[in-house]
Amino acid sequence: MRRASLFAAGIFVGCMLGESQAQVLKPGQGEVILGARQGNVVELPGFLTEKIPFIDYEKVVLPGPQYIISDDPEYIRDPEAMALKEAVNPGSVRLYVYNVNGIKEPKEIDRKITAVIKNTGKSDMHIRMMKYSSQKPSSNYFQIGKQGLADYFASQGEEKIRTVKPGQVIAIDEQLEKNIVKYNELVHGFYEFVVDQPGEIAVVQTAPSTPGPEAFKKMKAVVSSRHSNAGRGLFGVSNYKVTANAVFDTKNGAAQIMLADGKQDPWIIGRDASTGQQARLAGNYGVMYDIELKWKSSDGKGLALLTWNSRSSDNKWCNGMAASMIVSQGLFKEGIVKLPSDRLTTKGAPEAIVVQVFPPAKDGGENTIRMTYSPPGASCLPTPLIFVPVDLK
Repeated sequence: MRRASLFAAGIFVGCMLGESQAQVLKPGQGEVILGARQGNVVELPGFLTEKIPFIDYEKVVLPGPQYIISDDPEYIRDPEAMALKEAVNPGSVRLYVYNVNGIKEPKEIDRKITAVIKNTGKSDMHIRMMKYSSQKPSSNYFQIGKQGLADYFASQGEEKIRTVKPGQVIAIDEQLEKNIVKYNELVHGFYEFVVDQPGEIAVVQTAPSTPGPEAFKKMKAVVSSRHSNAGRGLFGVSNYKVTANAVFDTKNGAAQIMLADGKQDPWIIGRDASTGQQARLAGNYGVMYDIELKWKSSDGKGLALLTWNSRSSDNKWCNGMAASMIVSQGLFKEGIVKLPSDRLTTKGAPEAIVVQVFPPAKDGGENTIRMTYSPPGASCLPTPLIFVPVDLK
């Protein structure tokens, strides 16, 4: 997730750019969009630009779980190391594990990267997994990031309730205990669970033969931050409600919702227990955005939702983008969409991804588009959501 740290944080809410101007499709490009399958890449030469007008929106913090992310250091260089340790209160918890086996000196060795929880309360802790995504370790970071989000969105959790005795330590995800992580492979785990006792959560790297709970008991200190990755710590924001401030009208041309750019949508702030200092989550990875846009069609046109890798020319880390999101029904059914669905990544302009196409209301009234978005791990940010009028006739 180091790519997100390349963009400076801002302090203002989304607004219309002064230099923006109406952006319309070139002749024949509407047909290209309508001829594509959902999630497919299309080429739109001369259309994609960062100067497409912004849609002004209101962003409200929603009640949500305590949020912990482990991504600093992203590459764990010590054979036996604790990358994160945070205390949680009884209630819901979201945990995002994004760490890589970085051992190459004096030689590359296999490791285990796992997450554990200790019951620090005085009574039995009961833990139930509500949603989760656990990927096989891989050096294909784009695939893990895209599939990890898709699996999280699709997860129905577990009915099983585990009991943890006071002072006991257990693995949060038993699959991580079984995985062997080779050098440069990423461990990507995304979990949401509830506990009824205070606890302590840690992410550790250890030998494949050593149980995570045993390794945790032997470790005292958390490894130092490298300050070049997304971040680590406990954060107070886990869910946002994003609502467009005005009804979008297709007669006004294309416009975009910009999220996870560090400017219109600033990075969330938390605290790293290992240092006692403020932490900034560059990228807002793991934060869930519930987005709503009301729209109408004064000119009878439909509305296509596109996204693209808008920072592909900025630096070497932005050569690909892969994501997943949930979008409401249009010409394609409602549900999870892998972006892109016909290849691993999209590179940059003139490539765009067709997320959904919405027909206008039959009576000329308003329709509502709903989306669930979370910044995709391993990809360069932001991932603009562009709404483009298209002629469906």
